[in-house]
Parts: sequence; C-alpha cells; structure tokens
Amino acid sequence: MCLGCGRARTDIYMAHRGAMVSIASAAGEFSLPTPTGESDSLSTELSSLKLDFFNVFKGATPRKPTCLYFTQGCCTMMDQSDHLDTHTHGFLELNTKSFDLSKVQPQDFDYFLVLDLEGNIEILEFPVLLIDAKTLELVDFFHRFVRPRKLRKERLDQNVEQHFGKFGINSIWHETAILFKDVIPQFEDWLAKHNVLTKELGGHLNKAAFVTCGNWDIKTKIPDQCRVSRMELPPYFMEWINLKDIYLNFYGWRGRSMLAMMGQLQMPLVGNHHLGIDDATNITRILQRLIVDGSVLRITARRNSDKKVEFLFENRIW
Repeated sequence: MCLGCGRARTDIYMAHRGAMVSIASAAGEFSLPTPTGESDSLSTELSSLKLDFFNVFKGATPRKPTCLYFTQGCCTMMDQSDHLDTHTHGFLELNTKSFDLSKVQPQDFDYFLVLDLEGNIEILEFPVLLIDAKTLELVDFFHRFVRPRKLRKERLDQNVEQHFGKFGINSIWHETAILFKDVIPQFEDWLAKHNVLTKELGGHLNKAAFVTCGNWDIKTKIPDQCRVSRMELPPYFMEWINLKDIYLNFYGWRGRSMLAMMGQLQMPLVGNHHLGIDDATNITRILQRLIVDGSVLRITARRNSDKKVEFLFENRIW
C-alpha cells in the first residue's frame, strides 16, 4: 500500500494482533493545511491535532476476533460460552451513545451503505454496513466471501493465502465463499428487506448511497467482476460517495488512505487492515466522525448514460 503516490517511501513493519502489518508512509503525506470553509472554533480544534501516523495503532486495545460465520449469518455456536468468550459477535466500536450530535447537519440520504471490497484479481470479500444517516447507528450488515469464477484451484489457493493467510481464516473462506452471481441476489434481497431497494425505483437505491474509501470499489472492481461473471452491472452501482473527497473538502486535509485519515484523526485501528468487514467498520467510524463534526455527505462520482464516470468535486483525491 503506497500512501505517497509516487513519492519516496519508507516501509515500516509493526506487529498488530499477531500479524505483521505493512505501512507505507511518505514525506509530506501528513502535512496539515488549515481547514478551509469551517468555523474558527472547528479550525482551531482540528489544527491542534498532533499528526502522528502511529496513533492508528497506539491505543488500540487487543480485541477478540470477529466471528466470520456470524457476519455471514451462519454461526451455529451462539449458545456455546467458550465460543462467545473468544469471538466478537457484533460491532461494539460503532456504538453512538457517547456522540455529541449538536453539530450534526441534515443529510441528503436516510441511509449510508459502507462498502469495502477485497481482492485483486477477482473480488474475494463483499462486506456492507447499513448506517442510519440521522442517528449514525448501525442498522444491519451484509457480508459474504466471494469465490472467483475463473481462477484454477492452485492459483485460487495462492490468492486466498496471500490475502487472508495472515489472519488465519483460509478455512472459513473456503467453507463459505460463493460465486459473485449468487452474492448479488442475496444482497438485493437484503437491500429490499430494509426498503433501500425497491422495484418502483427501477433498481435504484431509495434515499441511500454507497460510501467507499476511494473510487476503485464501484468505479472499477464491481464492473470488472460483473464482466467476468457475465452479469449486467446493477443500476444501483451508478453513483457513490468517496469518503476521501468528503474528508478533503471538509477538513482541508489529504487523507490518501483509510489509515492516513485515521492517523490524522488520532483514531486507533479496529481489527485487521485488509479484512474487508473490519475495514468497513473503520471506514464507518471515519464517516461517523465526519458527520459528528458537521460534514454533509454528498455524491462525489456518477456514471453517465454511456457508462463514463463523472467526478463531481473539483477538489478531490486523484
């Protein structure tokens, strides 16, 4: 992961929850201009933040691993105390009880769908958290491991080991992963259950928007996977909110990655970086912080009629 975008980089390796995590930092990455367009009090508060990238890891308390059967709706050990003692079944880090909502502004949407795909060749993991835009509470979650359509067994095993081996979840992935063409109907049923997707809107979202950390997930990867899976691109993947652009325009800081934004906000990492369900949780925490501080989340990118992507913010992360 390169945070420097072409600049000289230094690789730092740290142990986190028993796995080696690689962090790339770059000279100047964390320079902090004065936030623009905000009140003096907010500018003073934000400018006082100490830019320490290691705040992402400093203060992070050891946490029981998430039960990845639970997140996929298939845990059969919820009545076994030893399992409950060793695995997390929920998203306690998204608790909103301590939030000061006095600065919260009305949003353009009722719900946010926080999406963070994993997988380089084909999608390997598809997690989405449904967040209430008014209360910032987690409403529900959808999580599936995705089995590539084209990879042969040896290449597939290598790809899964490379991506998930450090987390020790290969066996769970192999046991539960299903094809992308089977994930999407399940996802649509889940959206419909929450009235976020309705037939009356022609397959478009109902007062909801996807939120991603970057444009890659919906701009590039989902269309690519649809082509590989011989599927039409669903119409609800036509627009999204890139949280990096919202962050840049609200705080005036260039957070080129999830870890960069968390470091600037002095927010410790929860779970494992590059495990999609954990990354979606951390992206949601950044989203909650933005809204608590007074940001309004708006669509940042949209596909037009000829499927070309239009970026709607002049000031954006390239």
